[in-house]
Amino acid sequence: MTTQMLGIDIGGSGIKGAPVDLSDGTFTRDRFRVDTPKPSAPEPVAEVVGEIVRHFGWEGPVGVTFPGVVIDGVTLSAANVSKHWIGQDARSLFAKATGCPVTLLNDADAAGLAEMRLGSGRGHAGTVVLLTLGTGIGSAVFTDGVLVPNTEFGHLQLHGKDAEARASAKAREDHGLGWEKWAKRLGEYMAHLEALISPSLIIVGGGVSRKSEHFIPLIKGVRAPIVPATLVNNAGIVGAAMAAASEPTV
Repeated sequence: MTTQMLGIDIGGSGIKGAPVDLSDGTFTRDRFRVDTPKPSAPEPVAEVVGEIVRHFGWEGPVGVTFPGVVIDGVTLSAANVSKHWIGQDARSLFAKATGCPVTLLNDADAAGLAEMRLGSGRGHAGTVVLLTLGTGIGSAVFTDGVLVPNTEFGHLQLHGKDAEARASAKAREDHGLGWEKWAKRLGEYMAHLEALISPSLIIVGGGVSRKSEHFIPLIKGVRAPIVPATLVNNAGIVGAAMAAASEPTV
């Protein structure tokens, strides 16, 4: 039985990976991170993914996340990376760059899989939403533990703009928002999302979730409990590894 798997998480600012102990989600070696190439076109990003695989001397299936819609290994959106990803057979591209069988999935979906199995969503029934707050806003939705893939709720419209343009972690930094003002924007966004799908739990992930005590208590107007992700910003790597272990695909 497979006990560990390599997971790689592609983000707007960095691409990071590590071998994961599938029993508890811990890394069996230190995480390795490389800045996302600028521009983040398919070939340069695939080269970095290959570099990470070689760094670990890994052979065998690899799980890779992508910040956009992924269907049957093809990337169909690209909000925070090069538009050249749209319509790209990314799974084949990564398989060629790594020499390994690749399982490819949306980055927030991967983080959600990890949180539902090992983190803040574990054992939780009903509709659970994980929101990753980073360069954009990723979303993963589960109903009684079953994933509804590629929801992309970060692109809901608020005040005529994508929600992530107002409420992502990058938006907080770009606009110089303090915790209270940012929490007000998050509350507005989450209330809008809640009106659409009525979640019983909202999990907040991404690197900023390490500082959840500064903003989660300030979020108002949301009925569902809001909790930080247990695996913080490592959830994407862990979920990618889990996906590769369950369904390795060339």
